[in-house]
Amino acid sequence: MKNLKVTTAILAIALIGFTAMSCKDGKKEVSNDEMHSEMNHDNSDGHHDGEEKEMAMSDDQNGSSENILKDYFNLKNALVADDESKGKELGAILVKSLGNLDVSKYTDDQKSELNDIIVDATEHAEHISESPMEHQREHFKILSKDVTDMVAITGTENTLYEQFCPMYDKGSAWLSMSKDVKNPYYGSKMLTCGKVQKEIN
Repeated sequence: MKNLKVTTAILAIALIGFTAMSCKDGKKEVSNDEMHSEMNHDNSDGHHDGEEKEMAMSDDQNGSSENILKDYFNLKNALVADDESKGKELGAILVKSLGNLDVSKYTDDQKSELNDIIVDATEHAEHISESPMEHQREHFKILSKDVTDMVAITGTENTLYEQFCPMYDKGSAWLSMSKDVKNPYYGSKMLTCGKVQKEIN
């Protein structure tokens, strides 16, 4: 029994060390051209890259949570690409889609919770629309929590992946439509730092 506990502890330490090392190993600089070509690459396992799927979400869903998700994913991709001006532009677009969310079909409790989430998310999207990249990423962390909380109520038409980076701000999560990790908190500095921690259907 004692040997089992020791073995389990060693395995746990090794796993934590591996996660941290894989993030640090990813600290190499990647040019925007290299990253762009990687982001548009179709994976051999049959999964298309998340950027393509995220951009392909329907545009005719004004007032729906799916429209908010589409704009959120576009914003995430701008942060992955270290594109400050695009981040500002997409933050402003997200403000509009958040304001258009139709909560009429939900219960009173859900409406109240969704309204609170939207108020908070809108504030962070507004900050992103006016801030330099470093602050965009700080606000994106809380925005991601808001969007995840929204999805817990509204559901989603697509399979989403909650991903987690242990390095940024003591650990930070975000949503993606792809299992492939493309880190919005570090962009090209540590593009693949993180892991999938939850699948949302």
